[in-house]
Amino acid sequence: MKDRIPADADLAWEDFHRVVNMTSDELRTWLLTDASGEEAFPEPGSGPGVSELGARVVDVLRKRKVDLTDRDAEVMRQVVDYVEDRLENRPPNAERDDEWRHALMTVGHDPLRPEPSSA
Repeated sequence: MKDRIPADADLAWEDFHRVVNMTSDELRTWLLTDASGEEAFPEPGSGPGVSELGARVVDVLRKRKVDLTDRDAEVMRQVVDYVEDRLENRPPNAERDDEWRHALMTVGHDPLRPEPSSA
């Protein structure tokens, strides 16, 4: 059994779970739904166009903290940076901008989901 979590993974864990507000099942369903659109099969014989980063987020969400790897830490950092950048550069009328919202949902952040109440 692992007795040490990679330091990078430990640091990234809290930020990752702060920005990713979809469950692994919700994200998986979204990725499969999104991939079934017009661009689902960009090349003949290729599989569904599921976001590679999104699929890696699903994998991380399904792990326990003690099972994280250095690669998982990198994924978590990428997602946090991506989500924070997109939120800082929010377009006008973002709530009605499906492209912006869908890009965030592809990595597990639904910007229209209400924040959990901290009562």
